[in-house]
Amino acid sequence: MNPELDKLHPYPFEKLSVLKNGITANSELEHIALSIGEPKHQAPEIVMKELQKQLSGVSAYPLTKGIPELRQAITDWLTKRFNLPKKSLSPEHHVIPVNGTREALFAFAQAVIDRNDDPLIVMPNPFYQIYEGAAYLSGAEPFYINTTAENNYLPDFDSVSDDTWAQCQLLYICSPGNPTGAVINKATLQKLIKLAEQHDFIIASDECYSEIYFDEKNPPVGLLEAAAEMGNTDYSRCVVFHSLSKRSNLPGLRSGFVAGDKDILAKFLKYRTYHGCAMPLHHQKASIKAWQDEQHVQDNRTLYQKKFTDVLEILGPVLDVKKPDASFYLWADVSKKTDYTDESFTKNLFAEQNITVLPGSYLSRESQGINPGSQHVRMALVASYEECIEAAQRIRQFME
Repeated sequence: MNPELDKLHPYPFEKLSVLKNGITANSELEHIALSIGEPKHQAPEIVMKELQKQLSGVSAYPLTKGIPELRQAITDWLTKRFNLPKKSLSPEHHVIPVNGTREALFAFAQAVIDRNDDPLIVMPNPFYQIYEGAAYLSGAEPFYINTTAENNYLPDFDSVSDDTWAQCQLLYICSPGNPTGAVINKATLQKLIKLAEQHDFIIASDECYSEIYFDEKNPPVGLLEAAAEMGNTDYSRCVVFHSLSKRSNLPGLRSGFVAGDKDILAKFLKYRTYHGCAMPLHHQKASIKAWQDEQHVQDNRTLYQKKFTDVLEILGPVLDVKKPDASFYLWADVSKKTDYTDESFTKNLFAEQNITVLPGSYLSRESQGINPGSQHVRMALVASYEECIEAAQRIRQFME
């Protein structure tokens, strides 16, 4: 067996299951899950109809590279959404459809890491656990940059030494962040691109929450956008990951894409032809409809905006929690107004109010003497509006 498998931590939801084991929840209340970021809003009808229409596609093997029409739709969306120079992206060379960002983020490290050179993969802490697993199984070691309230829950990239950057082969960033919802600004992204050029590493930017934000005039900036504005229109060392799961409420479609540096993507495509992960043809056809329509995305965003406003009005007086920059998570500090730890808060809330949240320490590792996720819980406002409001009211009752 691969010895690197022994380095993998249990997934956060496995830990959560163990934590809740043996606890009897209040049976008088319906369970409300705020623990997993699985969108529950309605899937767009135009996508569902196209999916049904294209079911005959199951009779053909799909190409790993995806059909040209999908790559073109993705290119058009990227160019418009992030104000990229026209024709700076080629659907032939700069875009690869993938079965959701999770598998692509993991596979990417396996393709780009040179394990013979004591590599580091740098990542935020807390983080999406796929980054860590990808690091270990690629033969690299993870290097964690803590995100804390003092830094507005953003990684302090200036704290990383030149020696660490020199050893870094891949930097994972997540903006808007999971679990904090913090957005990395353009100036910082451009600083990272310069560091990547100086120290010869690749930036993998997980942007799957980029379309859930609160200020319609200021959508989150993207890595390719930052690169283009500094003249890096071949997107050297820059690769972005996007998904329809959050943007379009289609987590089960497993549809996303990777875009950026064409030389890196050429090698990644070579890897993927052996990896056996081509997107089914009917999923590709349905995905075209999703990337070409913005109305359902706007409607989705409006619903999240209402949920955050109303939930925070209920929780604000009793819990240390603020509206994030973007995404659909609340990152609450339970230590400020309670004597709970993140685990005891989670257990007692489940027992008394039949609500499941996720302890923040399950999403992070001890680094520099602290676990930056401890004393926090993550709440995903993905359920219906009515359920989210009821959950907020129950949490307030629990706190009071």
